[in-house]
Amino acid sequence: MERGQAERLGPMLEEVLAEGGAVWRDVAAVAVCTGPGNFTGLRIGTGLARGLAMGLGVPAIGVTRFEALAAGRRGGVVVTLANRTGGVMLQSFRDGSPMEEARLAPPEMAGPFPAGATWVGHEAKAFAARYGLMAGSEDVTSDPAVLSRVAAARLGTPQPRPAPIYLRAADAAPPSEPPTVILDDL
Repeated sequence: MERGQAERLGPMLEEVLAEGGAVWRDVAAVAVCTGPGNFTGLRIGTGLARGLAMGLGVPAIGVTRFEALAAGRRGGVVVTLANRTGGVMLQSFRDGSPMEEARLAPPEMAGPFPAGATWVGHEAKAFAARYGLMAGSEDVTSDPAVLSRVAAARLGTPQPRPAPIYLRAADAAPPSEPPTVILDDL
């Protein structure tokens, strides 16, 4: 959707519950994708997830797109997501666990990468060939079922509040005017 996500998300969740024959009291936890992705979409999604979790008295569990794309893969995995500014966002995993923090890199990035790893995500075939790794799927669609399974595996363990991950600065520029001064009543 180009616009109107915030207005559509609540009714969409009601529809999903109805299709599954469930109601809000059946919800045991709220899973949310924390990015990387669109700044506004991430803020809307994580804000709604945290609000729902608080209102329902259930945990909110954040899962990154990197984690969802690496989930269920054995051995080393490198996940790559395209970045609009020309670089790539990537993170390495071993057996589903992160080996490094997600990072933003130029297209000619250097490893090291896990030996024998499978490369998945944007341009997986090209990157795998460049670094002598195996190429996996280039599909970067975040499957809600996979995201839910990753979140469900974390139930019962302390989780930080879901928050969007950003690997680059926002496109919006801060205001160039000085901030408004508020005077206390004397």
